[in-house]
Amino acid sequence: MSSVTSKDTALVGAWIVALVSSLAVLYIGEVLGQAPCSLCWFQRAFMFPLTVVLGLGIWWQDDRVGRYGIALSLCGAAIALWHLGLYTGILPERIQPCTATGPSCTDDNQVFLGLPIPLLSLIAFVLITILSIFSLKEPRT
Repeated sequence: MSSVTSKDTALVGAWIVALVSSLAVLYIGEVLGQAPCSLCWFQRAFMFPLTVVLGLGIWWQDDRVGRYGIALSLCGAAIALWHLGLYTGILPERIQPCTATGPSCTDDNQVFLGLPIPLLSLIAFVLITILSIFSLKEPRT
Protein backbone atom coordinates (compact mmCIF):
# COMPACT_ATOMS: atom_id res chain seq x y z
CA MET A 1 0.00 0.00 0.00
CA SER A 2 1.49 3.31 -1.06
CA SER A 3 1.48 6.40 1.10
CA VAL A 4 -0.15 9.65 -0.01
CA THR A 5 2.41 12.30 -0.92
CA SER A 6 2.19 15.98 -1.68
CA LYS A 7 2.60 14.99 -5.35
CA ASP A 8 -0.56 12.91 -5.10
CA THR A 9 -2.38 15.70 -3.29
CA ALA A 10 -1.42 18.21 -6.00
CA LEU A 11 -2.62 15.88 -8.74
CA VAL A 12 -5.92 15.23 -6.98
CA GLY A 13 -6.30 18.99 -6.50
CA ALA A 14 -5.74 19.58 -10.24
CA TRP A 15 -8.32 16.89 -11.04
CA ILE A 16 -10.86 18.44 -8.65
CA VAL A 17 -10.42 21.87 -10.26
CA ALA A 18 -10.89 20.33 -13.72
CA LEU A 19 -13.94 18.35 -12.58
CA VAL A 20 -15.62 21.32 -10.89
CA SER A 21 -14.88 23.53 -13.90
CA SER A 22 -16.31 20.97 -16.31
CA LEU A 23 -19.43 20.55 -14.21
CA ALA A 24 -19.80 24.34 -13.91
CA VAL A 25 -19.74 24.91 -17.67
CA LEU A 26 -22.23 22.09 -18.14
CA TYR A 27 -24.45 23.75 -15.54
CA ILE A 28 -24.13 27.14 -17.25
CA GLY A 29 -24.97 25.68 -20.63
CA GLU A 30 -27.51 22.97 -19.87
CA VAL A 31 -29.29 24.25 -16.75
CA LEU A 32 -29.02 28.01 -17.18
CA GLY A 33 -29.41 27.70 -20.95
CA GLN A 34 -26.54 30.03 -21.77
CA ALA A 35 -25.03 29.11 -25.13
CA PRO A 36 -21.21 29.20 -25.19
CA CYS A 37 -19.36 31.51 -27.55
CA SER A 38 -16.67 30.19 -29.89
CA LEU A 39 -13.84 30.84 -27.46
CA CYS A 40 -15.78 29.11 -24.68
CA TRP A 41 -16.02 26.03 -26.89
CA PHE A 42 -12.25 26.03 -27.41
CA GLN A 43 -11.67 26.36 -23.67
CA ARG A 44 -14.04 23.43 -23.08
CA ALA A 45 -12.06 21.43 -25.62
CA PHE A 46 -9.09 21.65 -23.23
CA MET A 47 -10.94 21.46 -19.89
CA PHE A 48 -13.05 18.35 -20.53
CA PRO A 49 -10.07 16.12 -21.44
CA LEU A 50 -8.21 17.35 -18.34
CA THR A 51 -10.89 15.77 -16.18
CA VAL A 52 -10.49 12.42 -17.91
CA VAL A 53 -6.69 12.46 -18.32
CA LEU A 54 -5.93 13.57 -14.77
CA GLY A 55 -8.53 11.18 -13.35
CA LEU A 56 -7.07 8.22 -15.23
CA GLY A 57 -3.55 9.29 -14.24
CA ILE A 58 -4.58 9.18 -10.58
CA TRP A 59 -6.35 5.83 -11.05
CA TRP A 60 -3.35 4.26 -12.82
CA GLN A 61 -0.86 5.99 -10.49
CA ASP A 62 0.97 7.51 -13.46
CA ASP A 63 3.70 9.75 -12.03
CA ARG A 64 4.04 11.59 -15.35
CA VAL A 65 0.39 12.52 -15.96
CA GLY A 66 1.14 16.02 -14.70
CA ARG A 67 2.94 16.64 -18.00
CA TYR A 68 -0.30 16.20 -19.88
CA GLY A 69 -2.06 18.39 -17.36
CA ILE A 70 0.48 21.14 -17.95
CA ALA A 71 0.22 20.92 -21.75
CA LEU A 72 -3.59 20.93 -21.86
CA SER A 73 -4.00 23.62 -19.20
CA LEU A 74 -1.46 25.98 -20.77
CA CYS A 75 -3.29 25.77 -24.10
CA GLY A 76 -6.61 26.39 -22.37
CA ALA A 77 -5.13 29.26 -20.35
CA ALA A 78 -3.86 30.93 -23.53
CA ILE A 79 -7.36 30.86 -25.03
CA ALA A 80 -8.90 32.05 -21.75
CA LEU A 81 -6.41 34.93 -21.59
CA TRP A 82 -7.27 35.94 -25.16
CA HIS A 83 -10.99 35.70 -24.32
CA LEU A 84 -10.48 37.83 -21.21
CA GLY A 85 -8.60 40.41 -23.29
CA LEU A 86 -11.55 40.63 -25.66
CA TYR A 87 -14.06 40.73 -22.82
CA THR A 88 -12.28 43.58 -21.03
CA GLY A 89 -11.65 45.52 -24.24
CA ILE A 90 -7.86 45.27 -24.04
CA LEU A 91 -7.80 43.52 -27.42
CA PRO A 92 -9.43 45.36 -30.34
CA GLU A 93 -12.87 44.28 -31.56
CA ARG A 94 -11.66 43.55 -35.08
CA ILE A 95 -10.09 40.28 -33.92
CA GLN A 96 -13.18 38.92 -32.16
CA PRO A 97 -14.01 35.44 -33.45
CA CYS A 98 -17.51 35.40 -31.94
CA THR A 99 -19.29 38.02 -33.99
CA ALA A 100 -20.28 35.96 -37.07
CA THR A 101 -22.65 33.44 -35.51
CA GLY A 102 -23.63 32.48 -32.00
CA PRO A 103 -23.26 34.46 -28.80
CA SER A 104 -20.73 37.25 -28.48
CA CYS A 105 -17.50 36.72 -26.54
CA THR A 106 -17.98 40.07 -24.82
CA ASP A 107 -21.70 40.19 -23.90
CA ASP A 108 -22.85 40.99 -20.40
CA ASN A 109 -24.12 37.41 -20.07
CA GLN A 110 -20.50 36.21 -19.91
CA VAL A 111 -20.73 36.45 -16.10
CA PHE A 112 -21.16 33.68 -13.53
CA LEU A 113 -21.19 34.20 -9.76
CA GLY A 114 -20.50 37.88 -10.39
CA LEU A 115 -17.23 37.24 -12.26
CA PRO A 116 -16.50 37.11 -15.99
CA ILE A 117 -16.50 33.52 -17.26
CA PRO A 118 -13.18 34.04 -19.11
CA LEU A 119 -11.57 35.10 -15.81
CA LEU A 120 -12.95 32.04 -14.00
CA SER A 121 -11.66 29.86 -16.82
CA LEU A 122 -8.21 31.45 -16.69
CA ILE A 123 -8.03 30.97 -12.91
CA ALA A 124 -8.98 27.30 -13.28
CA PHE A 125 -6.39 26.65 -15.99
CA VAL A 126 -3.65 28.44 -14.03
CA LEU A 127 -4.49 26.44 -10.88
CA ILE A 128 -4.39 23.19 -12.84
CA THR A 129 -1.05 24.20 -14.36
CA ILE A 130 0.48 25.01 -10.97
CA LEU A 131 -0.86 21.85 -9.32
CA SER A 132 0.30 19.74 -12.27
CA ILE A 133 3.79 21.21 -11.94
CA PHE A 134 3.80 20.36 -8.23
CA SER A 135 2.72 16.81 -9.06
CA LEU A 136 5.97 16.35 -11.02
CA LYS A 137 8.28 17.57 -8.26
CA GLU A 138 10.50 15.00 -6.63
CA PRO A 139 10.14 14.79 -2.85
CA ARG A 140 13.03 16.22 -0.84
CA THR A 141 14.97 13.70 1.19
